Amino acid sequence: MKNIFLVLLTLLLLPAFLFAQKKDSKIKVAAYYFPNYHTDDARNIQNKGAGWSEWELVKAAQPRFSGHDQPKVPLWGYTDEKDPKVMEQKIKAASDYGIDCFIFDWYMYEDGPFLNRCIDEGFLKAKNVNKIKFAFMWANHDWVEIHPYTRGTKQKLLYPGKVSPERFEEIGDELIANYFSKPNYWKIDGKPYFSIYDIQKFIEGFGSIEATKAAMERLNKKAIAAGLKGIHWNMVAWGQPILPVEKVPANVPDLMKLLGFDSATSYVWIHHATLPDSQTDYNQVRDQYMKHWDKAKTEYPIPYFPNVSMGWDSSPRCDLKSEWGNYGYPFMNIIGNNTPENFRKALQMTKDKLLADPNGPRILNINCWNEWTEGSYLEPDTKNKFGYLEAVKSVFK
Repeated sequence: MKNIFLVLLTLLLLPAFLFAQKKDSKIKVAAYYFPNYHTDDARNIQNKGAGWSEWELVKAAQPRFSGHDQPKVPLWGYTDEKDPKVMEQKIKAASDYGIDCFIFDWYMYEDGPFLNRCIDEGFLKAKNVNKIKFAFMWANHDWVEIHPYTRGTKQKLLYPGKVSPERFEEIGDELIANYFSKPNYWKIDGKPYFSIYDIQKFIEGFGSIEATKAAMERLNKKAIAAGLKGIHWNMVAWGQPILPVEKVPANVPDLMKLLGFDSATSYVWIHHATLPDSQTDYNQVRDQYMKHWDKAKTEYPIPYFPNVSMGWDSSPRCDLKSEWGNYGYPFMNIIGNNTPENFRKALQMTKDKLLADPNGPRILNINCWNEWTEGSYLEPDTKNKFGYLEAVKSVFK
């Protein structure tokens, strides 16, 4: 009788066990999205003229050395992402090929938004918007003129990333009312995911760590009052700077703990890897990053969501009249040999590494859906067609 009871109990519990195992192995795949591929943003009109978008740099790109694969040509053409129909195409492709979420680079300054038409007019008005989740990484760094940059000239600061405490309260209210409350805004344990790109610039706006933490706690309370469970605070951690305005804090793990962040992540591999050769091999950069991931898992006091980068080539942001060389962003070495197959291998390695940790997170992000002028994109081009998206689908779909 005892044996029969155990058999029946096993049969009853087996479906739940199998479901739990299946659920545990499902990894959320997010892709960063850079929204500077639409015309007539108010700030771009002022600085670049009507009709400008970053596609102009993609079109103008040229090979800068022997074997340099430029220009990149989008298979879908030079589309305008503030058009809901254009975003419908992107959403369909992303969801069909295994992307669960777009993490938009979100620009909000003391004097208002930048590049918001892609999100507000394009993405959120797309008919199939609920097929994919979305979230924000507040790209709160200083915006300097690098579109393109003439080497040797003083880089002009256009929009300071620092915002006042009073302005942050307004920004928080807007986030909750207009975005966090959306049914397809990405939430972790009921908390909307909100990522901070430049932690030093964030703290600078409040004047101290204590004031920064208090502001974060106020936004948590506002979110709870709005029916959410608080905010999932994510920090983008750098190992080394890329943009000329970036400065790496010396005490990243301490800041994570002191400010109460819930998770950490990275934006791109080269925040943690060097590029010693004019075309540094993709697999070499991957291996450098994997070592960083191991270190982050040990040193960070919070869960770390790994990044898989498709590539790196910031040469389209360099003035063609300037001498080419590895002089500092955007004049810098690139990643080569980033074939769809090598990208697929990196995705598989990342998946395996996540699943090997039974208590670890089940989230990764990809750089990037459309960083065309930094050579890191999943959107189809005329050379590889849907190769990079096929790589995602083969590993995660």
